Amino acid sequence: MSQRSVDVLVAGGGGFIGGYLVADLIGQGRSVRSIDVKPLDEWYQVHAEAENLRLDLSLLDAARSAVDGVGEVYNLAADMGGMGFIENNKAACMLSVLTSTHVLLASKEAEVERYFYSSSACVYAAEKQTDTAVQPLREADAYPAQPEDGYGWEKLFSERMCRHFEEDFGITTRIARYHNVYGPNGTWEGGREKAPAAICRKVATAAITGRHEIDIWGDGEQTRSFMYIDDCIHGSQLIMRGNSGEPVNLGSSELVSINRLVDLVEEIAGVKCERSYQLDAPQGVRGRTSDNTEILARYGWEPPTALVDGLERTYRWVYDQVKGQQA
Repeated sequence: MSQRSVDVLVAGGGGFIGGYLVADLIGQGRSVRSIDVKPLDEWYQVHAEAENLRLDLSLLDAARSAVDGVGEVYNLAADMGGMGFIENNKAACMLSVLTSTHVLLASKEAEVERYFYSSSACVYAAEKQTDTAVQPLREADAYPAQPEDGYGWEKLFSERMCRHFEEDFGITTRIARYHNVYGPNGTWEGGREKAPAAICRKVATAAITGRHEIDIWGDGEQTRSFMYIDDCIHGSQLIMRGNSGEPVNLGSSELVSINRLVDLVEEIAGVKCERSYQLDAPQGVRGRTSDNTEILARYGWEPPTALVDGLERTYRWVYDQVKGQQA
């Protein structure tokens, strides 16, 4: 076992969730190594107090360098985005299996104390998500396997690797299935943004330009739940410290339609927009939300932030980005 010189590695630390996690860990007084494949000037957040490195963790030697001297690993690294990106980049999403494999293998070799893997609600069987009035997805609903093509298959496979590495090699692994994380300082344009940021951008643009028209992918009746970033960061650390290696949902149980999501953002912005529905655009499953029975049973907690409160903060931030871009 190598000497522990760094408390925590955050793989994917230059990403949206990773940047917030690094900040929170630093705030606790922990030493952090933050690693991402992107150049530092493309990171969502860069924290001077962390050891910030650019490495391609899909390469085993890079993964070994990353975990050297580390006590715990949070693996958030993946090539992903919103539904438009996932549906049109299945091979790229599946290539994340190289990162998932090599960071886990390097962590086993280095005998790290705990390993956290960020999985996704995209692992759930499609046949369970065909109705807008979807039943909340329980952890057992991932099997028989029929996950989101590409991205979901990679996540489900990497979950199984974590399970078997714990069984066969004794490395302590923890798995959270994230459900649609959103908030300020995230992707809000360019094709990788998720629905809350995309809607905030469109409504902000309408408010700023006075052209009160927006496009909506699909018929707007598809349903989802959305988890605010602060809840994701708290829940991830709760699960990391927990006693069970079985995957657990980490998401809000507040189900809304995309039309209702638009309603909420319009109310925050003080505008009303004419909606044009793009029925041939990527839409994903018809309905998806988190069953939080398991996380409540294990930890006595579930994500508490109401959607309207998280959207208020997110919209104000996205509005400033749009305003700055327009200027």
